[in-house]
Amino acid sequence: MLVAAAACPCPPLLVPDVAAGAAPELDFVRAACTDALGVLAAARPDRLVVVGPAGKDGRGPHPEGTRGSFRGFGVDLDVRLGADGVRTERALPPSLAVAAWLLARTGWSDAPIEGLGVGESLAADRCVAVGRDIGARAGRVALLVMGDASACRTLKAPGYLDERAAPFDAAVGRTLGAADVAALEALDADLSYELKASGRAPWQVLAGAAEGAGLGGALLYEGAPYGVGYVVAAWS
Repeated sequence: MLVAAAACPCPPLLVPDVAAGAAPELDFVRAACTDALGVLAAARPDRLVVVGPAGKDGRGPHPEGTRGSFRGFGVDLDVRLGADGVRTERALPPSLAVAAWLLARTGWSDAPIEGLGVGESLAADRCVAVGRDIGARAGRVALLVMGDASACRTLKAPGYLDERAAPFDAAVGRTLGAADVAALEALDADLSYELKASGRAPWQVLAGAAEGAGLGGALLYEGAPYGVGYVVAAWS
């Protein structure tokens, strides 16, 4: 059963080596992510499942020990999901590589880890079904859910300015902060796609996993650095 969850954004800029001189601008986001991971550790899970958006090559399961890299972002930095485990030719998608970096940064050693990459266009009912399967596992399960809100908050944002973006992000923040499972399941997939919100599918996996778990939520950060919505929340 699900005993705790954390929602964190997944921009590679969270990694200071990637952000370079701009790294201090995201210190507040990193600090909030650290606090969210602390909630997961405090729940003493038997297993941590890390879920994040992924392109075609990164979809599906990623066992503990899977490696990722930030070389595609001009940085000679490799990461590994948890402890050294199964050797695989597949690499972590960027969202799970950021998660691996966050976990290593906080010294996670509280439970075995596995990763799951989900397509950003995966239908809501399928996301929820995947989450239900995770939530139905035996033992104490925690979820780390990676994903960004809209990418359309300013003129210089990756998706340009869209007036719908700020209200969308605010609603996502309220929903994650309140651990509102029904509202997460009802997120508009079409609007999320138009606003380039990569977190929609992972959040709906979380919703499925949390059905009946009775978890409460706390919003730890909500903002839009660089015109992209970042939300950090913890459920326990």
